[in-house]
Amino acid sequence: MTRSGAIIGLDIGGTKTRGVRFEDGVAVADQSAGSANVQNVSREQAALNLADLFARIGGGAVAQVYAGAGGIDTDDDAAALAALIAPHAPGAKVTVVHDSRLLLAAGRANSGVAVIAGTGSAAWGRNAAGEEARAGGWGYLLGDEGSGYWLGREAVRHSLRRMNQGLPADQLTTALLAACGVDHPNRLIALFHSPETGRRFWAQQARLVVDAAAAGHEASQALLDQAGKDLAALAAQALRKLGIEGPVILGSGLGMNVVPLQVAFRKYLAAAGITEVRVLDQDPVFGVLQLVREPAS
Repeated sequence: MTRSGAIIGLDIGGTKTRGVRFEDGVAVADQSAGSANVQNVSREQAALNLADLFARIGGGAVAQVYAGAGGIDTDDDAAALAALIAPHAPGAKVTVVHDSRLLLAAGRANSGVAVIAGTGSAAWGRNAAGEEARAGGWGYLLGDEGSGYWLGREAVRHSLRRMNQGLPADQLTTALLAACGVDHPNRLIALFHSPETGRRFWAQQARLVVDAAAAGHEASQALLDQAGKDLAALAAQALRKLGIEGPVILGSGLGMNVVPLQVAFRKYLAAAGITEVRVLDQDPVFGVLQLVREPAS
């Protein structure tokens, strides 16, 4: 059945929700609000953030809402998020998938593996037979290697190890203390466990690692190399499950913008014989247009 009205694409990340309204295949509104991912904020806050976003992009007839979000591991997860979205687009078809599926579609691929390197990390792929596979995506307490949160946490661990060894604050630690507003590494312990910080706050500190690495800080360079290695391992796991060799598409904030991480990612995949690798050249939310054209599975 043909539905009349706009298509709204949502990319629901750990730190923000981006919404794009498409009319006749053209983006006519593009706005962001706070995260609507209930792994990161309360359901009440997620609902408020969605209301804010739809107030700015949701006016008029909406035929379909297609949302990608982290932490969509089961049909129940998808249904719960769809229930939060539905009141803002009455009568629209609401589809919720894991956000890595948006990334693969934005990479103009029908099959292959998409790797998210943002606040969190995960790999998702599909082969020509329509079989799907995932690797990682366990959340920050169990995994998220190579992610912004992981880099932020590792910056804290690096600083605490130096403190334990009786070494002075180095370039990364000095930057971290200033960003956190504390005067000694031992104060990072309480701050890290404080309800006043959290996953988003520490993911934002990844920029300190990136900046220090660019300035020649060897420990930060090693962290970015390790991040690329861990992300490459997720991609390789998903490829093996699917029985394919590529393509592999790297996306999200870190993946699209941090060149040393991209270099490491390609290096470790090449060492595993995987060479069809590319970095996403458009934001994942624009993969929605391809996804809505695909037949229902």
